[in-house]
Amino acid sequence: MARPPGPLLQAALLLIAAAAAAAAGPGPCGPAGLSWDTVVRRPGANITLTCQDEGPANVTVSWQVEERGAAGGRSRRLAEGNALLLRQLRYEDSGRYSCYVGGRPLRSLRLLVEEPPETPRVFCYRRSHDKDVLCEWPLRTKPSPGTQAMLWVKRRFTAENATEQRCRYFSKARKFVCRVKVPPGADDTKPLVVSTCVNNGAGGSAGEDRIITLSSVLKPDPPLNVTVEALEKAPQRLRVNWSYPSSWDPRFYWLHFQVRYRPEPAQTFTEVRPPVPPSPGLPPGRATPAPRRPRSPPQVDQVMTTWLDIHDAWRGMRHVVQVRAREEFGHGAWSEWSREAVGTPWTDPRDLTSEMGPFSSQFPVDDGTYGVTLPPELFGEDAANGTDGAVLEASARSVASPYAFLVAGGSLLLGIALFVAIVVRYRQTWRMGRRPGAKPEGEGQHVLVPLAPPSPPHSETPLLFPSVPPAPRALHITNLDYFFSRQ
Repeated sequence: MARPPGPLLQAALLLIAAAAAAAAGPGPCGPAGLSWDTVVRRPGANITLTCQDEGPANVTVSWQVEERGAAGGRSRRLAEGNALLLRQLRYEDSGRYSCYVGGRPLRSLRLLVEEPPETPRVFCYRRSHDKDVLCEWPLRTKPSPGTQAMLWVKRRFTAENATEQRCRYFSKARKFVCRVKVPPGADDTKPLVVSTCVNNGAGGSAGEDRIITLSSVLKPDPPLNVTVEALEKAPQRLRVNWSYPSSWDPRFYWLHFQVRYRPEPAQTFTEVRPPVPPSPGLPPGRATPAPRRPRSPPQVDQVMTTWLDIHDAWRGMRHVVQVRAREEFGHGAWSEWSREAVGTPWTDPRDLTSEMGPFSSQFPVDDGTYGVTLPPELFGEDAANGTDGAVLEASARSVASPYAFLVAGGSLLLGIALFVAIVVRYRQTWRMGRRPGAKPEGEGQHVLVPLAPPSPPHSETPLLFPSVPPAPRALHITNLDYFFSRQ
């Protein structure tokens, strides 16, 4: 006679049974239950429906179809014959097909045109600590009309039954979404097992089980009301403001924020790194709560306020800015980036370089900073035409000063007056040289006239000099006394 099992053995058997029940999960995921007279085909296939194995002689066989979803049992007549051929099936061809002989029904078949469902790849997230968990997965193609999706959730390593949730299909987003109810006071750190199943008349497909915790699936919504404004007399600064998403309650938990920007028309973003992490301040309209645990300091590229200044914006260029958020203790994932907001730094209206267009004079260097300021005139007008990444030709366009025109005009008039004076003086001297007794022109080079004639001997010097007209003097162009002596 066999002994009854001891208490230790009974406990071990119970644990094994519980583990087997937990491993079994919600059950097999197969096709939806179909009746014996149902025929399933995929879209695009051909099918031949037969009324009788042997066609009756001298009898007319007619076909009618009652389309799926038709109200009031409305039917549509089809071709006649013992065999009905349907080509290139569509979802709309699903329905019940019946054949008649002399108005008496002989056979009825249900045709189901469906595509086997895709295997779900589930992604779960929670928008805040007080919201339910949403699990969803996208689809490449639109599912068949009769496709259903189910989700089961249960705690790991327990023998409790799984909670079943029906999923909903959103045609615009082309995805299934399932909502998992979270009871109040649930432990955020206990693991949960999520199972999914999608099936229809053509088959069923089960997704891979996911193990999650309520804290690990936190993913806030993107920040709202992102604005970018210029700061007066700060040509390289922009102030970014935003607000908490409406789904997150900041009275209990805060968010860390991250800002990124890019100057147009650049395609890559730069994450803002504040020089000094600001002290956490209260969000607008928030009452001081009782601290539940120490606050986590933000990282070097994160802030806890709802504003941030960009200190290295490009001068005169339009910037695109985005913001995202994450739970303050680093649980879960970052939110999606917010909608793009644009802004341009302040520009001095007295700056002449601003008339040449919003050209940046900063270039990134290897260490990620910006320096090497160049004059904006080197960039020309090609930068304004959107030549992204192209080599820009230098432009020498400069702003002319009225004083330069005055100096140039005065110098030109003075030169003309001096030239006219020289010509007039030369003509007068030339006319004087044409008097009688003067030497004819063309007898050689200019005669050098000594300043004083040599003194004759005293014996040959007459006491009285005869009256002789003075000889004409030679013209020396380099002697200015000719032009300013009196006649």
